[in-house]
Amino acid sequence: MVHLGQDNLGRIVLRERDRPGAANIGLIDLTARYALDAGYHVVVEGILYADHYGDMLAKLRTDHRGPTHGYYLHVPFEQSLARHATKPIASEVGEPQLREWYRELDLLPGAAETVIGADSTLEETLDHIMLDSGFAGLPALDR
Repeated sequence: MVHLGQDNLGRIVLRERDRPGAANIGLIDLTARYALDAGYHVVVEGILYADHYGDMLAKLRTDHRGPTHGYYLHVPFEQSLARHATKPIASEVGEPQLREWYRELDLLPGAAETVIGADSTLEETLDHIMLDSGFAGLPALDR
């Protein structure tokens, strides 16, 4: 399984800010397609604004031969702020910047995502995704 983190590819690899048409969108698309063609399951993860990533994700979903699932973790702003305080980047990015980034229920068009409430525990969320994707009951991999 390949984990494509938007922050990794955008902020670390390309060192760019998130904006429409930015190079990280194409890099995420290219990397996801390469990994899928090589037989990997792919998780694209991040704050993927519908107006920035929507077209790319829709084309990726359409072009992918296998099943595709999308999830949106709905976390209210105050809870997002509390979670952010625990991250290494918290000292670099404050509440005003976080408010600027936050978009309530920024869903992709066409009901492409299942909304998961912030009250869902990590275990419940993973169970839900594992059942949807057909991976429930598979043995865990040794690390």
